[in-house]
Formats: sequence, structure tokens, C-alpha cells
Amino acid sequence: MYNHANFFKVDNLNIRNIAVIAHVDHGKTTLVDGLLQQSGIFKSHEEVQERVMDSNDLEKERGITILSKNTAIEYKDFKINIIDTPGHADFGGEVERVLKMVDGVLLLVDAQEGVMPQTKFVVKKAVSLGLRPIVVINKIDKPAGEPDAKVDEVFDLLSEMDASEEQLDFPVIYAAARDGYAKYELDDDSENLEPLFETIIKEVPAPTGSADAPEQAQVFTLDYDNYVGKIGITRVFNGVLKKGATYQLVKADGEKLSGRITKLIGFSGLARMEVESVQAGDICAIAGFETIDVGDSIVDPNNPMPLDPLHIEEPTLSVVFSVNDSPLAGLEGKHVTSNKLKDRLYKEMQTNIAMKLEEIGEGKFKVSGRGELQITILAENMRREGFEFSISRPEVIIKMVEGVKCEPFEHLVVDVPEDFSGAVIEKLGKRKAEMRTMVPMGVGQTRMEFEIPARGLIGLRTQFLTDTKGEGVMNHSFLEFRPFSGTVESRTPGALVSMENGEALGYSLFNLQERGDLFISPQTKVYAGMVIGENARPNDLDVNPIKGKQLSNVRSSGADDAIKLVPPRDLNLELALEWIEDDELVEVTPTSVRIRKKLLDPTQRKRAKK
Repeated sequence: MYNHANFFKVDNLNIRNIAVIAHVDHGKTTLVDGLLQQSGIFKSHEEVQERVMDSNDLEKERGITILSKNTAIEYKDFKINIIDTPGHADFGGEVERVLKMVDGVLLLVDAQEGVMPQTKFVVKKAVSLGLRPIVVINKIDKPAGEPDAKVDEVFDLLSEMDASEEQLDFPVIYAAARDGYAKYELDDDSENLEPLFETIIKEVPAPTGSADAPEQAQVFTLDYDNYVGKIGITRVFNGVLKKGATYQLVKADGEKLSGRITKLIGFSGLARMEVESVQAGDICAIAGFETIDVGDSIVDPNNPMPLDPLHIEEPTLSVVFSVNDSPLAGLEGKHVTSNKLKDRLYKEMQTNIAMKLEEIGEGKFKVSGRGELQITILAENMRREGFEFSISRPEVIIKMVEGVKCEPFEHLVVDVPEDFSGAVIEKLGKRKAEMRTMVPMGVGQTRMEFEIPARGLIGLRTQFLTDTKGEGVMNHSFLEFRPFSGTVESRTPGALVSMENGEALGYSLFNLQERGDLFISPQTKVYAGMVIGENARPNDLDVNPIKGKQLSNVRSSGADDAIKLVPPRDLNLELALEWIEDDELVEVTPTSVRIRKKLLDPTQRKRAKK
């Protein structure tokens, strides 16, 4: 094995900084896994789990990357800093910042699915920053894969985006990350990932910048440690950062603060270790500045030359987190007060700069983010930590541009079986979507591209899966703010609302199930104002789920027929948020997700409707 001490004394000509970019589920994290394994960074006795870069429980469960993460591997005499980025458009804020810190990108494309909308979103950013991609056609072992056709797709995409001649002359590698091999040509032997390592060293330029120039470094991601406070993950552009030395921190608004680096941390594989100095071209983590933020520059106090602040995409959706005030409040969660909720949300904002928070009333907090997924990930993490709270329906953020009311629009791509394309077009039409292209994809599939108001996407996924019998795939990414497009159709069925407090009984649920789909099973605790199912008709209906059978001493024929209950619709947090309307809330606790009316009293609800 190599010596860690030498690992951090690499000449900046021997450093390579790359980001791995791709659509969700095209194999970024698996590829980084393979590179880590084959670089010999793990000792032979170390047990290594799959998708080792996905550290968060939710990332492992969903198989998606939520936070960008960096690692460093050694190959021959080179140190390669790799940043694994999220592929989901909701986390686009993460990707954009990361690309400014690297000198090259690995663009991963699935040999079967090809270029997807979120690939386009990231590639556009990379091209505008002048980065030249190394195109990796992954999953070439798929029987329906068309690797050569996908290379042409990438070429077309880059030329569409006005890439330079140099960017269009990109190197191509064919790989199957899961099986740990890469090759220059499809008919080469399938051995290991060496062709990819060699291509990175040859094609990615060494970082510019000099160790003798005045210090210039910029923070691109934040971390938090209970002992040292905020940690800034930083790229050093010029000079040498030394532990214990004093530097000037220049904020985005020009404010200047002086401070000392108390901890300087270098990366090696998945390990982090304290180092004495880090030189130009490398990536490190620093602690010691309390107010450090993404985009801040760390410069030489005697010769301050701050770097341009980073642009961060604005949030497009907001929800209101509030204290749970239902009759079942406080029975299942550990943290239920508004102070606890406030502290946890503020803690999230310290490291997640793509989200914004404002207090809008007693125990109510408006959280704005890039999409439903980003907000539900936060809520899911909180419920697992023992929090109990309620969330309102997501709303899009309306912006005034030159006196015109504007809303966010999204670029939506759907892959559906040909038989269902008519139903999908009709549904999307009601949601103000405009079709841009429609292309047959072979094997009975059609790909359609739309431009749709972000409001039209709220609650669409479940309906879309029903219409395509679970076979449709939809992906979307933020386009721009455009003038407001009028009302968008939302949920048509009404709700079945409980009018009593108590435990639901099988007898009454049996009689209610012909009214619509139920969300609860017998023995579920219910309260007046709680939504227990979806009505088959458009109106809300007050029902009694706790009514038992009247017993008498007269025997009746057929009295003891077996009760046959249809299994209830299983609601998770995302489905519940998609389903609710403006007058409803989702009550979230560590063990339950319930839907309720904002106003529990039926008389008040009727009055509010008038």
C-alpha cells in the first residue's frame, strides 16, 4: 500500500479533478465504487459494501445520490479527486457548484436509455463552463443496448448546445461498471477499468494555478461537525493553505472577515485525515470560520483577490412545515415542539444551500426547495429522527418579472408504451403542457417531450403510473420562469372524512368501501376531520368509520357472513403530498403518515367554502 503522507505531497501537475455526471440510475455511484476498488485504496482485510459513496440511509434505499460527495484515489503517481454528483434535477444546485471546482467531467450514458433530460441539464452547465467530457457508455452488457447510437446522441446533444470543436472531439469509453470493466473499443477484452484510468490521466487537464501565487480558494459544499462547527469543502486555486495560518474570508456580498484555519483535512479514498498543508489544484476541507458559506473565497490577507461568487439556482416549490396540532399529536414522536422543529430546519439550512427557510407564524415555517423530492427527502429524514409535524400542499413560487406574474416551467420527458400515449397526452393537456417532440423509441415505446408549468407536475406521478399501467417513465428538469398560464386541473375525486374519534372497525369499513378507496385498515386510530379514503365522486363526504354492528337477541339469517375488506391504499409521504389539496395537510410522525383537513370541524369547513 502507499504512504498517506506522500499522497498529500503530490505535485499539482499530477492532480486530476473530475466530476461524474449522469441521469438518475445510469450507474455513477457504481462506477466510482469500481474505481475505488481497483485503485487499491482499500486494504485487503477491509470489508467494503456496495455503492459505498451513498452514505445516507435514504440514498441506499432509493438507489439515488442526494448529496454530492468527493473522494480521492491514487493511480500510478497521480492523485485523482472524484466528485460523485446527484443525477436528479431536484438537486441541480449541488451539481452546478461542483462543476466549477473540476477540470473535466465523466459523462455517463446508459447504453439502452441514452441521453435523458437530467443529463441535458448537467451537460449544458458543463459545456458553458468550457469543460470537455469523457463520454462513458455504461451498461453495455444490456441486451437491448445500442452503444454506438448513444455516442451519436451525445454528439448531437453537444452540437445543439454550441459546444466548441475541442469539446465535440470527446474521448469515448465503453463500460459495464457493475462488472468492473471498461474498454476503448466494443470488441476489446473485458478485463478491468484501466482504460478509464488512463483516459482520465491523459484527457483531463492538470489544474492551473501556482503554489507560489497568493492564496485563493473557494468553498463549494458544506459539512457540519458537532465539535468544530461548519466545515467548508474547498478547492485551492492558487497558493498553499496551511493549518494554523490566518486568512481572509470574503463573503458573496463583499464582507471581509479574518480567521485562522483550525483544522485542515485531506481526502484519501473514503477516509479524511488531518494534514498540515494543501497546495494549488487540490481539494480539501477546512474548519475555523464560523460564518463560512458556499461560494465564499479564502484569500491571502496581504494580497486579497477574491474569486467570483457562485450562482445558485432559485427554489421553485415551497411547503409549510408546522407543529402537529391533531388530536393524536405527541403520541408517537420524540420532538414535537415548535422550538425543536425550528432548530432542526435551521440546522438543515446550514449545509443545504439550495433550500430557503422563513418563519411565517407561530410554529409555522415556509421551506422552499427545487422540487417535491428534495422536500420529501428532508421530511423523511426528520421523521426518522423522531420528529412529528404537519406539511401543507406544495405550492410553486410566483415571481414578478418586469411587472408580469411569472411561474416556473419544467421540461418533461415521458417514455410510454405506444398504446397509452393518447391517454397521457390528454391528461397532460389538461395540465397546460405543450408537446415539443414525439419520437418512436423501438420495442413499442414512444418518447414525448413537453414544456409544462411546475404546478401541473404536482400530483401527476401517481395518475401517470395508473394511466400507463406502471410502465411509463417520466423525468423533468427546470426550464425557466414564464408568464402565469392560468388554472391547472388538480385532483378530481373528493375525500372520505371521518366524523368521529376512535378506532376504525371492520364492519363500518366494509360498508364504506363501496364509496371509494380506503387509506386505513381496522384498528387504525382516527379522529374527526381525518381523511380516511378517496371518494369515488368529486365531493367530500363525512363518514363514520367507528360504527359497530347493532347486536340484538333475535337471530337473523346471514348475520355472520364473513366481512371481505379490500386492502387499503398504502400511502407513503410522497404519495400523500401529491394527493392532498389546499385545504388538507399531511400529518407526519415516526410511525404514521396521515392525511387530515386543515379545519377539523365540519361546520367551520362549510363556512370556509362559502
